[in-house]
Amino acid sequence: MALEFTTSYLEDSLAVFHQTKQLGERAMAQVSDEQLFIALDEEANSIAVIVKHMAGNMRSRWTDFLTTDGEKPGRNRDAEFEAPPATRQALMGLWEEGWTRVFEAVEPLSEADLGRTVTIRGEPHSVMQAINRQSAHYAYHVGQIVFLAKHYAGGNWQSLSIPRNRSAEFNDKVAAGETSQR
Repeated sequence: MALEFTTSYLEDSLAVFHQTKQLGERAMAQVSDEQLFIALDEEANSIAVIVKHMAGNMRSRWTDFLTTDGEKPGRNRDAEFEAPPATRQALMGLWEEGWTRVFEAVEPLSEADLGRTVTIRGEPHSVMQAINRQSAHYAYHVGQIVFLAKHYAGGNWQSLSIPRNRSAEFNDKVAAGETSQR
């Protein structure tokens, strides 16, 4: 996953968060403004709704991360699945605000903080468990964003990893030291 070798849980977690953020951004960049707001059916979420939900989750979980419950009393989770911002610019503002909260909460942590207890919905988690929980949650939703973006982009889709039928070429580049990606 991470592009740089580390034995630091926090460094790796931050690298994974950055990679997840970038993956979502690269996918969203490949769709039109209109496609951000399309839901495949009545039960599906649009990319915009997914982003709004992620931003609400990030605001709740990472604000006062070490000192207050990760489910803030003012959060209206159900509203996160309704009426997303109307423009790409506003949507990306929510995206950036959410990720800023993640990085501002995680970057100052030390390895000694990993065993501290935080709560999410009244349930105790170690800091490490809380980071893992959120990393999995964001990867899950970014996967949905990528799926939808790839669907909408169709034949214009630009691969976010190794393009189909190009694994051998990629492996040759790795062997030649031309890339550090895994």
